[in-house]
Parts: sequence; structure tokens; C-alpha cells
Amino acid sequence: MADLNESVTFKSLGLDKWLVDALASMSIRKPTAIQAACIKPILEGNDCIGGARTGSGKTAAFALPILQKWSRDPWGVYALVLTPTRELALQIAEQFAALGAPVDLKHAVVVGGMDMMQQCLALSRRPHVVIATPGRLADIIRSNGDETIGGLKRCKFLVLDEADRLLNPSFADELEDCMSVLPDGSNRQTLLFTATMTDAIRQLTEQPPKPGRSKPFLHEVESSLAVPSTLQQTYILLPSYVREAYLHTLLSLEVNEKKSAIIFVNRTRTAELIRRTLRALGIRVTALHSDMPQRERVDSLGRFRAQAARVLVATDVASRGLDIPTVEMVVNYDLPRDPDDYVHRVGRTARAGRSGESVTFVSERDVLLVEAIEERVNAKMTKYDGVSDNMVVKNLTTVAEAKREAVVQMDDDKFGEQRDSRRRKREGGDRKQVKKRKE
Repeated sequence: MADLNESVTFKSLGLDKWLVDALASMSIRKPTAIQAACIKPILEGNDCIGGARTGSGKTAAFALPILQKWSRDPWGVYALVLTPTRELALQIAEQFAALGAPVDLKHAVVVGGMDMMQQCLALSRRPHVVIATPGRLADIIRSNGDETIGGLKRCKFLVLDEADRLLNPSFADELEDCMSVLPDGSNRQTLLFTATMTDAIRQLTEQPPKPGRSKPFLHEVESSLAVPSTLQQTYILLPSYVREAYLHTLLSLEVNEKKSAIIFVNRTRTAELIRRTLRALGIRVTALHSDMPQRERVDSLGRFRAQAARVLVATDVASRGLDIPTVEMVVNYDLPRDPDDYVHRVGRTARAGRSGESVTFVSERDVLLVEAIEERVNAKMTKYDGVSDNMVVKNLTTVAEAKREAVVQMDDDKFGEQRDSRRRKREGGDRKQVKKRKE
């Protein structure tokens, strides 16, 4: 893997002046390694597989060549970008909007949690770029005709962002429905980008190419580095039943009380419980999890980006790809079961050469998980010395009372019932769809 040549510029990669100027207006003057490697092959018409860690500029690596090629032949739905989460879709849309503003690019975001009728109308107007989650787009494809989805049939680009997750079997049916309305692979460019380059993705380059196409261009950036070199990885050994008290003590330390932090948990209920508990304890906190309505999720992310809240409590929906540049500390309140998820979580800090810190809570049951993570990142966590047992004991009663209040509030608000209702509704719709297909 070659180092990024210092002489490489956006102009030397073949980008038009209007795009170079648009980038300069956003204070982006030098391509990142993944951009330097992939922009030119995409402009030349190649399929592409790009692997680089979170925060490396992957979105611009595919957005820039798509915008340039579209600007020379601006018609219809030119590109479809699929991504696994609503937040990523909205973020990608922001980048397309910013870069495409000088040429009046029109885009549509098609994701769950928003008005489907409005999204159908947006698709019928043939936006130039569609950014979607597979589930919502598949729903629209199944229930609408050519007037709505016909524009996708002449699409020139298909992008799978966070491809390792999209190619997971859990997305298989939705992806199949989405692909069914697109031109086949010989009549479009296919671009896959991911922070986790799996063997299954690499093997795609070994398959026979589609008629008239060459093998995909493959480039991995810093594939041997699991986490940024500027990240300090630490742990706190604690009893599992007093995690909240340790968390409050950690966040309240003088050295941390002004830091922006993301607290990662494994369950939506835990995220909501911690959010309410910390808020009762006077910490400016917000949350991001799948049980929140979409508008609340967007507002919550906006509050954290604007530093109106200094702490974000999140499930892994926030660990992949989201552009949150000001995070100074990541706390793994719950350990992820997959070491790769740990890499994505701690990748929220120490971005673009800045320093950062991760603190992982380790209980008596987590030792094997920690060993697997340390093997994955090829580094040992060091003990976090700032929190002592005596400090936590002083906080126990106050934190326990705040937690009790939070639990009562969640019960009063019937937290989780909306999710169960949505799941039952979705399962009922799936059964109807299966019956319809059989008929």
C-alpha cells in the first residue's frame, strides 16, 4: 500500500474546477488517502471497493466523482446510495447537498421514520441522487409502480456505504428488492465502501466481471491499523451493579467535566435510562437510539454537534460513519460482543490526527471480551487511575435515587411500548406481503 503522495491534489485527480472550488469553500484542500486512491478510477468508469477507517473521507471519495460525471450528463436519478442507518443517510445527504450546491443538485432521502408518501412524491420527481436505507426503499418498491420508482431503472451508480453491514444476511431480502429495479451490473458503476474490509468483500474482486466491465478496483487504507495512533485506550474494573455511579463519577471529574463524550451501550432501554439518570444529576446529556422518533434523533444529534449537550448516550447506531468531529472521550459502558464494534465505537474520537481517550467499563464477566478486543487492536488497555472506589461510594446514594426516578418515569411513559407496537405492525405487514407474493 503506497503512502499518500504529497503532490496529489484534487485537480491532479481530474476533478473539475467547480468541484475544487466547492471543496476550497469548505476548507478542504488536500485529498485524504482513500480519496486520492479512488476518485480517479471511479472517474475512469471502474467499479470500486474502498476500505478505510471511520473519519477518513470515504463519503467524498464516491460523492465527488459521481457529482462530476452527473454534471456532464445531468438527467434523472443518476445515483442510488444505500446505507444501513437513517443517521448515516441524512449525513451523506448533507455532503451531497453541500458539494452539489453550485450546480443545483437535487437529492432525496428515503428512510424509515419519515412520511413515506412524501418520499414517494420526491422519488417521482426524479431527483439526481437518492440516499436510502434498504428497508424503506424496498417498502416503496413493493407498493408503487413506475410513476414513482421508474427513475431508478436508468440509474448510473449504485453505492453501498458501510458495505460490510449491508451485505449481512439480515439485509438480503431488502437489497434484492432494491437491486431488482436497477440496471444490471454491466450497465452501471457499483461502488462499495466500508470501514471493515471483510474477506467476503475482498473476494468480490475475484468473481468474473460483468460483460463489458473490468474487475473492481480495490484499495484499502491503513488496513493494518485498528484504532488511531493518537487514541489512549483505558479501562476501569468495576462491579456490574454500580456502573451508573462509576459513570457519573468519571464524567464529573475536573479533568472531564467540560469534555464532549459518547457513552456506548448495548440496549436502547439502557441508553434511555442513563440519559434520564444523568439529566437528573445535572449533566447536559442527549441520546441516540432506535426507539426514538426520527425527528428526535435528528434533533438530538444536532444538539450534540452544536455542543448544547456535552454527553451523547448511544447504541451502536452512532458508531458507524457519523461525522461528529468534537468527541474527546468515548466510554464503553457496555462492552460490545464483536471486537470490530469496539473499533468503530472508539473511532468516534481521535479523528483526523487529534488526540482522544476511550474508557471501557470491565466487570467480572467481561475478561474474555477484553482479551478478544486487545488481540483485535493489537494493543493493551491501561488502567484508568482517575476514579477511585472511595469517590464512587460518596456518589452511590445520589446516583441510586436519580436512577430510581428515571425508572419510574420510563414506566409512566410506557417506554418501549411504541417499539413493540411497530414491530407487531411490521410483522403483520410482512405476513401480508408473503401472502400477496404467493398469490
